[in-house]
Amino acid sequence: MNPRYARHISLSEIGLEGQQKLAEAKILVVGAGGLGCAVLQYLTAAGVGTLGIVDFDVVSVSNLQRQVLYTEADVGTPKVLCAIKRLQQMNAEIEFVAHNTDFNVQNAESLCKAYDIVVDASDNFVTRYTLNDACVRLGKPMVFGSLYKFEGQVAVFNYEGGPSYRCLFPKPPKPGEVPNCNDIGVLGVLPGLIGTLQATEVLKMILGLGNVLSGTLLQYDTRTHHQHLWKIQKRPSEIEIVKNRPNIVPVQTQDCILTPTLSLQEMSLEEPIIWVDVREAHELPKITEENVIRLKDTTVSERIKNGTKKVFFCQTGVRSRNATDEHLARGMANCYSLREGAAELQQWLAKNT
Repeated sequence: MNPRYARHISLSEIGLEGQQKLAEAKILVVGAGGLGCAVLQYLTAAGVGTLGIVDFDVVSVSNLQRQVLYTEADVGTPKVLCAIKRLQQMNAEIEFVAHNTDFNVQNAESLCKAYDIVVDASDNFVTRYTLNDACVRLGKPMVFGSLYKFEGQVAVFNYEGGPSYRCLFPKPPKPGEVPNCNDIGVLGVLPGLIGTLQATEVLKMILGLGNVLSGTLLQYDTRTHHQHLWKIQKRPSEIEIVKNRPNIVPVQTQDCILTPTLSLQEMSLEEPIIWVDVREAHELPKITEENVIRLKDTTVSERIKNGTKKVFFCQTGVRSRNATDEHLARGMANCYSLREGAAELQQWLAKNT
């Protein structure tokens, strides 16, 4: 056994047998953002034999405040590839499986079925409900983590007949009803703390250490270091609905899946583009190119009604999705949301104009 695991093996609760269990385990991490970066680093260091990573996004400058696997040199590169490159440098013994794709109802079960435990490191409700439902049908434990400004939550669902995520939240919120951390912000260290707790639950399940957070939600506040454990009541009817309807739609309005999006890597200046800035007037950086207009200006309406491609952008790609959806709902065609934020757009325009 590799001497790197000596401190594990010295623990009577783990030993050589436990370390071998870690080496044989297969874990899928859905999301390579703030939570995923922490989970992946500690599972890699612990010697978990196979780690699958699902993410379709690329690294952006705004990620670097909390997604500590990435550097400035990685901006514009798929997160899955960057993460694996760094993790291989940490532990060359681990088998990493890259799933550089969106996680959705079509591929959820095929992605999850090869793994023992699935970690929810996602940042949206569509993915979370889809992931929960796939785990329920496959009988896989799901380690949940979520963030809100200075607070985080951790729980384990579908573990040995325990409650599922739908037992706690049967129905997803309506689009825009719950604020996203991209809009309201998040303390940079919080994903590391919550992601580390998620990794801890994974290790406890693999090693059989007991006291898994099944049927219990841990809430943690970084400002006060206050922790609270909430009991989760199992709702068999919610679980049966998922089991009996394998094609269940996870949310009523899947706006974050259906919104047409474009990345700067897909852009070409050979076609006319109107860039629509949906931010407030005070937000930086200011982008003043001739074909950039502010959505809230009264002179915008005529310019965005024509057939030219309209690409909405904000700081992170969240508000731009909402604006794109609104205009598509009004019957306006050829509208897209920019996946990257204003800072990346400014750099791209400087290089290409």
